[in-house]
Amino acid sequence: MLVKGRKVAGRGEAMAAHYAFGPLEDDAIIKHRLLTRTTTTRGEPPLKKLQKKFTSFTLEIEKDADNFSDCERLAKTFLQELTTFELPLLKSKAVIGANLREKENFNELKDEINRQILQAQAKNNLKRVRLKGSTRRSARQSGG
Repeated sequence: MLVKGRKVAGRGEAMAAHYAFGPLEDDAIIKHRLLTRTTTTRGEPPLKKLQKKFTSFTLEIEKDADNFSDCERLAKTFLQELTTFELPLLKSKAVIGANLREKENFNELKDEINRQILQAQAKNNLKRVRLKGSTRRSARQSGG
């Protein structure tokens, strides 16, 4: 679980966000959430449900009985559960893709802004040098 902490900023002090977990722990946290998350009101984790459906299906297949209808029913149940499990993963993949594109756009915009800042600083430095030169000339002319 990610917990955001807040630092109370004083006057003229920037607000900083602190997270309880760093980027290195993200994979472990995501894996844990995937294994334990619940998407139904019954409260059983989807991966555990999927495992149960698969186990029931494979046990039924391994029987030596004439059980084609049971196997077919369990196969359909397993595939339905697999689809139910896969859907949120596909949605997450789409969200990740959108976030990566947005991050790329942000980085491009940030680079453009930084380029413009550097350009403006260079112009300001040039104008500062010109201003100092002209004030020196003016001082020499009025004093000389």
